[in-house]
Amino acid sequence: MQSVDIRLNKSSLQLALRRYSSAVRDMEQTVLLPSLLRDVPLDEAWDSEAAEEAGHDLYGNYQMLKAIRNAAESGLAHTDEHKAKSHMALNRKLEPLLGSDPESRFHFHLRGLFAVMGELTEKTQSLTDKYMDIIGASN
Repeated sequence: MQSVDIRLNKSSLQLALRRYSSAVRDMEQTVLLPSLLRDVPLDEAWDSEAAEEAGHDLYGNYQMLKAIRNAAESGLAHTDEHKAKSHMALNRKLEPLLGSDPESRFHFHLRGLFAVMGELTEKTQSLTDKYMDIIGASN
């Protein structure tokens, strides 16, 4: 994969998606017993306020990280009704801020996507490291 990464610009969306996908793949190969993550509280690397609201533990986040990777690789999947309403409400709030210029909207969303992909990659690596600590293995 490294040779492919070299050919891609370090700020390319494709590279950001590959890094995230690779981190999730490593997480899946490392976390052989995901049930060990149940009821393990989130650490400071996670937005604990939002996670508590959703009732997530590390297991919930493990599932979420895999689902996001699957959606990124396979296209948009149907989300549950609550999430769909939440996304629509957020879009309604943001659209007036963006104006009607498609290029401005594209750059706004691209910057956001880069930020989210970087954050998700870090959280995936953090979850993998936490699992390694739980089972007593060293990196």
